[in-house]
Amino acid sequence: MNEINDVNDTGDLAVLRLDEFLAHPPARVWQALTDPGLLARWFMPGDFRLAVGHRYTMAGMAMPGTGFSGTVQAEVLAFEPERMLRLGWRDADPASRAAADWTITWTLEPEGRGTRLFLTHEGFDPGSELQRRARSIMDGGWRHLLTDRLAAVL
Repeated sequence: MNEINDVNDTGDLAVLRLDEFLAHPPARVWQALTDPGLLARWFMPGDFRLAVGHRYTMAGMAMPGTGFSGTVQAEVLAFEPERMLRLGWRDADPASRAAADWTITWTLEPEGRGTRLFLTHEGFDPGSELQRRARSIMDGGWRHLLTDRLAAVL
């Protein structure tokens, strides 16, 4: 059984926080977050490699209403196996009107026979209409990815 909670109770529009219970052990969830083949199935295809400093590209869907080009330049910033993965994200198009410069942090905590997966998506500019729109769209997008696509891959 999956349940998703919005833990962004601070009202901070620069951060998006979600948590999801997944009925799978942390090792399996970690694999889905770090195996390039599994990532392509539930998230975005890219040349991910679990190594701090590794930079890679992910191809997604362009969102003209937010200024997002559809291509993400990402970098592995930090990780602790089966506990935490932190990624830097930027729009690959330097002319992007979204000016995205975000940090995505996944935190895994064992819970019973499953895993509590926390997502923290930081760096939204609340003063930018495009960034507010991107945050709103990504809130729904992350929920869909966690409750439907990631759960199906697991």
